[in-house]
Amino acid sequence: MSPYPSVAAVNETIVGRTAERRELAQAYASSQAEFVAVYGRRRVGKTFLVVNSLQGRKGAYFQTTGIKNGSLRVQLERFSQELGRSFFKGAPLQVPGNWMRALQLLTDAIATQPKSQKIVLFFDELPWLATPKSGILSALEYFWNRHWVNDRRVKLVVCGSSASWIMRKIVKSRGGLHNRVTRRINLEPFSLKETCDFLQHVRYPANHEQTLRAYMAVGGVPYYLKQFKKSQSVDQNISRLLFDRNGPLFDEFAEIFGSLFDEAEKYEELIKLVAGRQEGVFRREIETRNKLTGKGGTLSRRLEDLEAAGFIASLSSFGKKSRGTIYRLSDEYCYFYLKWIEPVKQQLKSDTGAMYWLSCLGTPRYHGWLGYAFENICYKHLAEIRKKLGITGFAPASSWRSAAGGQPGEEGAQIDLLFDREDNAITLCEIKFTERPFLIDKKCAHALTRRKDAFIKGTRTRKQVFLAFIAAHGVEETLYADELIDNIVTLTDLF
Repeated sequence: MSPYPSVAAVNETIVGRTAERRELAQAYASSQAEFVAVYGRRRVGKTFLVVNSLQGRKGAYFQTTGIKNGSLRVQLERFSQELGRSFFKGAPLQVPGNWMRALQLLTDAIATQPKSQKIVLFFDELPWLATPKSGILSALEYFWNRHWVNDRRVKLVVCGSSASWIMRKIVKSRGGLHNRVTRRINLEPFSLKETCDFLQHVRYPANHEQTLRAYMAVGGVPYYLKQFKKSQSVDQNISRLLFDRNGPLFDEFAEIFGSLFDEAEKYEELIKLVAGRQEGVFRREIETRNKLTGKGGTLSRRLEDLEAAGFIASLSSFGKKSRGTIYRLSDEYCYFYLKWIEPVKQQLKSDTGAMYWLSCLGTPRYHGWLGYAFENICYKHLAEIRKKLGITGFAPASSWRSAAGGQPGEEGAQIDLLFDREDNAITLCEIKFTERPFLIDKKCAHALTRRKDAFIKGTRTRKQVFLAFIAAHGVEETLYADELIDNIVTLTDLF
């Protein structure tokens, strides 16, 4: 295998990414120097976006890509090759001895270009270039502040899968790059609609239901979705990609953390801890349940790292007696791996595992996973939910739970999702996944009423309280549903 990362194909159609493409286009057209930071989880398409948005335009284009665990010499050799190809018609150049000399050569090359010509400088996987004692960050600080910021032709783009590194070292730098970034793009996985569009783009036939099932297993990660074979069903693809020991995603979990984080095993342990509680886990629970995660600043940094990379998400707990921030595992692939693959991985290694996933379909455990996965997806589509509910203005999303009371028979209660609205109202959302319209019978109606009453009593709210149902296939029409439910959001609304 080549030690160099694969180069994104140029001039391919970009699916979705409307806001991100607009941001890059505006940076390119700008009449001033631009410093753009692009970050996001592994396999999400950062390089593809930048290359296909900027390389095909008129002007000079230079790209150098960091090599994981590459020595300083190897990184500089690669830089020298790219410099020769971009500015000197491929002529071999002497390899610079350090990054100060390397960026001086790049600056000299920029000076030879026409004054009217835009110049794109793309440092891909910058965290891999910034090896210990490499000096690239100080060199980048110097040449940006001394030369490039004053050259309106220059459009500097830095990119990295280690989103937390980009945030700490570049976007929120306390050194010479402090407040130097002019634009930042957090490239997130596709939404459900973008996933559907992408699957159609790669000629995989999938309706909303099939798109949802694929999303539940691998999320909206373009690289994962591109592996789907159109001759196979969604579940056949999942079986081949994730359960077959020769499948392209069989060992992806370890590769994700090994490529992004030092002390990867501690991040894996933290992910597993968060994944262990479907309803989410409070920070103080994390601190008391595992020593490997670290405490204080170390734990805060690791949680921030995982959230910046899109693996976990935080949600505030509603009310004056809030117990703080709740963390949930938000990456579909990671949850799928921990739920289904890790427990049987050793067994799968000694067999192809071709039938294992198909044998799990329809089991109680499978239906439990569907419910959690659907709930997780709803948290990623809050804008679509607000739109269907007709909620405008600022309406922060949160959750709420109460412990069992001191009186006999007094149970605890939990609200999956709620919106605290500006119009003196609160919408409580019940999230359910069933393969047919959800039936609210007498028992369910009693539970819904009890939760709503517990919320009003527990929070002492004086606001008007509405109850909405987010159900993949809607709610069956019954007297109970008509009496209790004020609004319904279906799977189609999430697209």
